[in-house]
Amino acid sequence: MPSPGAPDRAPVSAPGLGLGRCFVSPSFDYLLIGGGLSLPVIGLVLAGPGAPVVGPLAAGLDTLTTPALLPVVMLLFSTTHFAASTVRLYTKPGATRSLPFLTMAFPLVALALLTLCIVEAGTLGHHLRQLYFTWSPYHYAAQAYGLSVMYCHRSGCALEASDKRAIRWISLMAFFYSTISSGAGLYWLAPNAVLESSAVVATLDVLRPLLIAAGVLGPALLWLRLRRRSQTLPAICALMLLVNGFWWFALPATQAFIWATFFHGIQYLAIVLIFHVKEQLGKPGNRHGRTYHVVWFYGACVLLAYALFSCLPQAYSLAGFSLTESLLLVVAAINIHHFIVDAYIWRQGRQDGNRKLIESASAVAAGTGA
Repeated sequence: MPSPGAPDRAPVSAPGLGLGRCFVSPSFDYLLIGGGLSLPVIGLVLAGPGAPVVGPLAAGLDTLTTPALLPVVMLLFSTTHFAASTVRLYTKPGATRSLPFLTMAFPLVALALLTLCIVEAGTLGHHLRQLYFTWSPYHYAAQAYGLSVMYCHRSGCALEASDKRAIRWISLMAFFYSTISSGAGLYWLAPNAVLESSAVVATLDVLRPLLIAAGVLGPALLWLRLRRRSQTLPAICALMLLVNGFWWFALPATQAFIWATFFHGIQYLAIVLIFHVKEQLGKPGNRHGRTYHVVWFYGACVLLAYALFSCLPQAYSLAGFSLTESLLLVVAAINIHHFIVDAYIWRQGRQDGNRKLIESASAVAAGTGA
């Protein structure tokens, strides 16, 4: 990882290539943060075990979702990334002072609301789950937007306000598609009588391919728009926007939630570890190297994830509530807590550490023409 307190020395793309300025390396950033690793997996999932060439690989992929391995896989990647936002909140310099309600009171409020939803599982609990399913694609779209803008900034690609709006709208195409295609979203908010009417069904059938087209073609149009102003859109931005769309456009709703959460978790863990490690290495008196800080942060996330997703539902079960219902609602509540915390810890105010870490590279990019 680039050393903090000094200009980043990550590879800079040659003119015209548009690789952008990476945090670690093109392979690391594009595969893990950019989501490139998920593309062959989506292909394998779609091909299925029946395909003669990829059949064995697809079958091996299926083992990740077996009852024996799924809890381990979820702990190491999916649930751990939800815990990572909380660990980041309490380890980010100045967060407790600048966000007193979020750090001190909000966890208690969230726990009280979760308990109320478990008590009223048939009513409030149902709406909590539907809120979680509806909000998730929006959260993933917001992360694709935020990371895209961040990589543009790091790479010296000057975005106007209209460019940022364009990136946001492109990222939201997957959210809009999910809203009208899964059992949540519109199907949670609108009455069945309305949804089953021929006019609504016909309208949604027209909207779905239009949203897919906008989500797929949008990055190319954005690239052309910036090129007219002699700006180069980093390819990783287009990749993130496309991948976030493919998760929802290509896969059935159930599989989209599984794999989007999995690869979003990898993406999130990669970027949060980079920021955490750079901050810790830059602290006066730091005596540890990168490996120590990576292992410490990730280990804290795993332990917190186990406590939240395993121990907490068991506690509700011991109190007399259904273990299955408790687990489902704990997952929903922690996700929503994660979404809200994320909205604050990644803000980039002028004095915020996030902004300083990004600008330490963007200044170099401006000076080198990257």
